[in-house]
Amino acid sequence: MARIVKLADARELPFWRRPVTLLFLMAMAMPVAFSTWSALLNNFVIEVADFDGSDIGWLHTVREIPGFFAIGVIAIIMVMREQVLGTVALLLLGVATGITAWFPSMGGILTITMLSSIGFHYFETVNQSLQLQWIDKLRAPQMLGWILAAGSGATLVAYGLIVLTWDALGLTYNTVYMISGGFTALVAIFCYLAYPQFEAPNPQVKKMILRRRYWLYYALQFMSGARRQIFVVFAGFMMVEKFGFKVHEVTALYLINLVANMIFAPLMGRVVTLWGERRALVFEYVGLATVFLAYGGVYWFGWGVVVAATLYVLDHLYFALALALKTYFQKIADPGDIAPTAAVAFTINHIAAVFLPAMLGYLWLVSPVAVFVAAAGMAIVSLLLALLIPRHPEPGFETILTRPAPAAAA
Repeated sequence: MARIVKLADARELPFWRRPVTLLFLMAMAMPVAFSTWSALLNNFVIEVADFDGSDIGWLHTVREIPGFFAIGVIAIIMVMREQVLGTVALLLLGVATGITAWFPSMGGILTITMLSSIGFHYFETVNQSLQLQWIDKLRAPQMLGWILAAGSGATLVAYGLIVLTWDALGLTYNTVYMISGGFTALVAIFCYLAYPQFEAPNPQVKKMILRRRYWLYYALQFMSGARRQIFVVFAGFMMVEKFGFKVHEVTALYLINLVANMIFAPLMGRVVTLWGERRALVFEYVGLATVFLAYGGVYWFGWGVVVAATLYVLDHLYFALALALKTYFQKIADPGDIAPTAAVAFTINHIAAVFLPAMLGYLWLVSPVAVFVAAAGMAIVSLLLALLIPRHPEPGFETILTRPAPAAAA
């Protein structure tokens, strides 16, 4: 039987067995599989299965279906601890990524994508919940920035190896997928066996909850999911389809993103601490709207590959500020609501993701510019919503439309 350790007692454990160390380890393992899968995906599906814009849209729609059903995490944690579910989901992601190249047909790619996506989305749901439960509110922005940087550092090593060895060693898709997925699977097994089960002081509500006072958080999550899909699906696809990027060139672009993330993610955490969630998110959404409109300019005005690649890096950097959305919720939430709301929020985040990639895939065939203009519009809507966040959000003062309860008389 697994050993259960209260969070307050975990400080007595060796540093490498503490909760925050586990969060860092899982944060470094997950993107090795997922980011490698993403880096190779566009070249893999175009070269092996002859995908066009519509096909890639359908693939990402299938990939997002498990995210829509992330609410199922609530049912699973009734019989399984969150920490265990996280390691099992991480294992599934690793195994599914490892065997991706074994199924080079449209049907095979969609099937294996569904399996890896279940692992990814269920892991991310639980991981976000554990981060907010295990990290103190005052340290959260900075610590989340460091965790993001750690994940970028691990992926940097993987991408660096791809760039240096893809042509030199004549690597195949199967080899790279097997190595990256196998690494993630082995780390998942280690995390399950080497760490005790940590128990947070606040028991989590194990049922679906929708609280009216969280409405702004839900709305921002919905817009975040819709907007993110256009970057994930079409920004990278543009680099391959329009500019003919090869695997090592796409991966080199990812490497630049990772180095930038390693440098700036901790700074983003510091920015959120100093500015507050409202100003950080406003800055993010203004930047994203500008970048998406510039993407349209790449097609409309014929701007070259250097402009497109620069926009891709800036786009990725702005998304790092999304940690402000996590800390906003942490500040307004009841401690016991974190796990069920993480699952509900993940589902809300993926409502648009289920239909948007396929729908916009058809629009892409007609006008790539229109796709990016739509993304800019979504960023502007997010900006308007972010303006409703108070400077110092707290329970009872979740938006500027409410007011904090008056202090009790002495």
